Amino acid sequence: MQQFNMFFANGFGVSPLVIGVLAIWVLFWKGCALWTASKNNQKWWFLALLVLNTLGILEIIYIFFVSKKKWSDVKAIFSKSNISN
Repeated sequence: MQQFNMFFANGFGVSPLVIGVLAIWVLFWKGCALWTASKNNQKWWFLALLVLNTLGILEIIYIFFVSKKKWSDVKAIFSKSNISN
């Protein structure tokens, strides 16, 4: 029976903590990019961002270079004053 190591439990030498941090990172950027694409009515970008997983790289490129948004625009997505109803 193999010894269980809680820091490297998946067999690939990657910590579940690292996987969790990466998951939060990807979820944040994917959410921002999908929100921006839907607000800009860019269906093809929305589909590409939804399907492709690039650890947030494509999402960051889309937000800051294609949509030409600033960091303050990204923060505004999560502000309470931006949420209707």
